[in-house]
Amino acid sequence: MSEELNDQMQVRRQKLQELYDLGIDPFGKRFDRTAEADQLHHDWDAFTKDELHDKEEESQVVIAGRIMTKRGKGKAGFAHVQDLSGEIQVYVRKDQVGEDQFAIWNSSDLGDIVGVDGVM
Repeated sequence: MSEELNDQMQVRRQKLQELYDLGIDPFGKRFDRTAEADQLHHDWDAFTKDELHDKEEESQVVIAGRIMTKRGKGKAGFAHVQDLSGEIQVYVRKDQVGEDQFAIWNSSDLGDIVGVDGVM
């Protein structure tokens, strides 16, 4: 029996194969996060941008969640990532993550589950 795939499924399968070709397990393994969204908001929302910059070394966090929104083109992008506790915005810059990671970021879709490692 032949299976006809709609356009969305074809694109998803192509992206899946591209991840495999890069040596990335698209279904991942364990991802150890250091915080959840609500905790990060509680701990960091009161700080200004300059204060956060001064605390960069101690503001290293690792989160995981589902991409709910995503925007941006070129060399940077934003997304809202939702975990069990809430939502947090992430900002991704090509010059910070490198060409390969940024290409993976660009190929991610709404609904994908991602792990993010960075500073507040």
